[in-house]
Amino acid sequence: MTIGNAYKVKWGILSTGWIAHQFATDLAHASNGLAYAVGSRSQESADEFARKHGIPVAHATYEDLVNDPEVDAVYIGTPHPFHKDNALLALRAGKAVLCEKPFTVNSGELEEIVAYAREHKLFLMEAMWSRYLPANVKVREWIAAQRIGDVRLVKADLGFRADWNPEGRLLNPALGGGALLDVGIYPVSFASMIFGPHPESVASTVHMGETGVDEHFSLLLSYGGGKSASLNGGVRLNMMQEAYVFGTEGHIVVKGSFVNPRSAELYAGGELVETFEDDRTSTGYAFEAEEVGRCLQAGLTESPALTLDESLAVLKLLDQVRAEWGLVYPGE
Repeated sequence: MTIGNAYKVKWGILSTGWIAHQFATDLAHASNGLAYAVGSRSQESADEFARKHGIPVAHATYEDLVNDPEVDAVYIGTPHPFHKDNALLALRAGKAVLCEKPFTVNSGELEEIVAYAREHKLFLMEAMWSRYLPANVKVREWIAAQRIGDVRLVKADLGFRADWNPEGRLLNPALGGGALLDVGIYPVSFASMIFGPHPESVASTVHMGETGVDEHFSLLLSYGGGKSASLNGGVRLNMMQEAYVFGTEGHIVVKGSFVNPRSAELYAGGELVETFEDDRTSTGYAFEAEEVGRCLQAGLTESPALTLDESLAVLKLLDQVRAEWGLVYPGE
């Protein structure tokens, strides 16, 4: 695919679920992409989605979507047990792929996808949208500039109390339910952004619910040299959602929610010395779409801000934690 400076990536959206609606809505704010087509499992669902978002083309099957010659990149917004098959479907059609988090249910599935993408030199990226948001980009800049000295501790929590629905995505083992894969991947990815994806040791506690999936958990990751991350997540327990990064000369607070932050504060010597404010009007999904466009224009097959090796390492870490809990999903 050749993309000129004025070219906009034509996106195909695979799914008509909630997260797909969020992505489609936010594409209107992307400088280098537009929603061109949607694919569903029925023409009625695809038509309704297309009407709502002003999308020109609606396909009744995923196969028709990925084989549309006008589609440059496919966004996959299905539940994660379906990501492997959906991603391979799009890759085999020669499309660039942006796949919702978690990439897959386990690292073995992801290794298969990554191997295919690399063999055929196709673009592939995990839709960890928080990685590309301006406040988190600023956090990386502050840390790289040693504004808080040497980083020693990361603390990040993400939890909410979902309604009791044993058949729903959050609590159903058949749908890869549980806190770790749904919300837990966010604090783990945040810690990986700061320290890298390879802790020296991992300790955890978990509360397993009635349906057999984890309802909330705590992780303590040690990276050696006095560096550690304290991470918590839950789908049946409300938690504070700010993130903290502590260094030898100061600390950073990612305000509101580190998943979708609108501001970040830099402290030195206990005093607030700088505040970053994000005045965007979009929800924030446009930034990951723009990253795909930049990578395609540069001829890259993965994002430097979140490499496939990092996504693989994070998923292997989640596999390790689940193994310690004895949490195995149907089909694994």
